[in-house]
Amino acid sequence: MLCFCIASQAKLALSSICSDGMVLQQKTEAVIWGTSDAGAQITVIPSWNGKSYRGKADAEGNWKIKVETPAGSYKAYSISVKGGGSSARINDVLVGEVWFASGQSNMEMPMRGFFNCPVENAQEYICAPAATEKIRMFTVPIRQTYDLQTEVDAQWKGAQPETIPEMSATAFFFAHEMNEMLDVPVGIVSCARGGARVESWLPKEILENYPDEDLSKEAIEAMTEYTRPYMAYNGMLHPVKGYTVKGFIWYQGCSNVGKHEQFVDRMSTLVSHWRECWGDTDAQLPFYMVEIAPYRYKPATAVSYASLLRLAQHEAAQTIPNCGIVVTNDLVDSFEMDNIHPMRKKEVGDRLAYLALNRNYGFSRVACDSPEAVRCIRMQNNNELGVELTNTPNGLSRWMEIKGLEVAGSEGVFYPVTYAYFESNPKVLRIRSEFVHDPCEVRYGWGDFNPGNLKNTEGLPVAPFWVKLEK
Repeated sequence: MLCFCIASQAKLALSSICSDGMVLQQKTEAVIWGTSDAGAQITVIPSWNGKSYRGKADAEGNWKIKVETPAGSYKAYSISVKGGGSSARINDVLVGEVWFASGQSNMEMPMRGFFNCPVENAQEYICAPAATEKIRMFTVPIRQTYDLQTEVDAQWKGAQPETIPEMSATAFFFAHEMNEMLDVPVGIVSCARGGARVESWLPKEILENYPDEDLSKEAIEAMTEYTRPYMAYNGMLHPVKGYTVKGFIWYQGCSNVGKHEQFVDRMSTLVSHWRECWGDTDAQLPFYMVEIAPYRYKPATAVSYASLLRLAQHEAAQTIPNCGIVVTNDLVDSFEMDNIHPMRKKEVGDRLAYLALNRNYGFSRVACDSPEAVRCIRMQNNNELGVELTNTPNGLSRWMEIKGLEVAGSEGVFYPVTYAYFESNPKVLRIRSEFVHDPCEVRYGWGDFNPGNLKNTEGLPVAPFWVKLEK
């Protein structure tokens, strides 16, 4: 909640995110901000070093001051703020690693689950001893507004049985794995909205450049509420943008299915704009995405628009600097084909953590990248094709009872392949079928709901693909 201290002639207020229980990014210059009288001199004094950091409120009374932070630890600190004849104090401040989690419902989905949509093994973590000094989360409440907001009604909460059920499951498991590996507090700013499009998280002035976006109030009011453009940005992101973080984790895409041709450009724009909002001009803040899960979209179409969106997600991850993507094709059961909120969130959070640990924290031996298809070649045996796969230093996890793999000949009819051998030199997956005598294209996990079980030996799933024989 807001921290207020009011004197007879002056008022000093801290942003709700700069409040008791906050987690600050370690070994950096972290931002503290709030409001006061216009022109007021503001002094921020953290207890860890006793230094005074000074700034001045602007003509609207807004102020923002950076403070140097120490190495992360479980020691609780305090921060004193003075200005305009008033003072305030932030208590129980921890320093560690801070990440920003956003997207749509699969990021919003809490540990308690949604109706008829559980989170697998959530009770094991809800019933664990309190870890309020290890994991803390600031959950931005759902709010959509036409005007830019500067505040949200939320507070930092530590992980304990009373609070974990309402925490984002994906973000919680990400934080849990990070804390286990780094042994410092992990703070999450959770800012997610079920059903939100990429366009929901972009400002109006950017969307005005998109001819397919009708931004009139009449058009917006006619839309499904959660898909409306720029309103989540206004009501949820804008109030917390710029809070000092190590990076972003993002789970979104379902509401952009059918708009794959626009996705790479708009996702790139989103990441670029968000980094700009955080003062990151050199793409230093990593942005790690999650592939949309298998789901039977309705009505069914001959073209799998979900597969094309996944393809666009991977293209975006390769195009955007300092970006990565987590594959989810293996994380559903057959009974979940009509459930857009699959229950296996721990693996999603863990895989996001693997990306961060490998790329940002020096754990080079932690495998983090899924195998992806590069090309399809004809083997010496004309009845066999070879699919070259990246990120397979020790091969694949199986060659029998494969699910999701299909091969087709010149007639374009696909047949399932349950046996395929991964060859070490060259590193290709050798594929053949007794039903296809002139194989020329291979696909894997292709379709709205076509889960597979191929992984590299490190346990990371092969990304869905559709490749054709090189001519």
